[in-house]
Amino acid sequence: MFTQPARLYRVLAIAEAITWTILIGALIARALGVNPLVVTIGGGIHGFVFLSYGATAILVALNNRWKPGVAIAAVASAIVPYATIPMEIWLHRTGRLAGSWRLTETDDPRDRTWFDRLMRWFLRRPWVLGALIAVAIVALYTILLILGPPGGK
Repeated sequence: MFTQPARLYRVLAIAEAITWTILIGALIARALGVNPLVVTIGGGIHGFVFLSYGATAILVALNNRWKPGVAIAAVASAIVPYATIPMEIWLHRTGRLAGSWRLTETDDPRDRTWFDRLMRWFLRRPWVLGALIAVAIVALYTILLILGPPGGK
């Protein structure tokens, strides 16, 4: 399913926008008198997808060798409701999502760095990479839950 970086990025960009809808709907429902638990649930779902999108944006940025400014913009687009979709469209139109996962070394001198070798090792073992990213997201998510919601309680 995610044999191309563009597919994985698109799925997470759309999921991030959907969870914005869930969160905004929950906030409206709370304002209308619905149990505040809906915001906790909607916020939790949104927070997890937010972190997943950020991890995916970083992974695709590294694989496709985006300039740092583009990578930062991609991650930051998750902060603005629904901005991940126009970001995905722009990245696609400018060719930044083109190509496959870099699984083998090429003649490019950048492929000889320790970092690129490590990334290729993980990309050839997607279950290991997925598990590592999932553990990192869950750990970060847990830390953020302990710290509390954005803006305080």
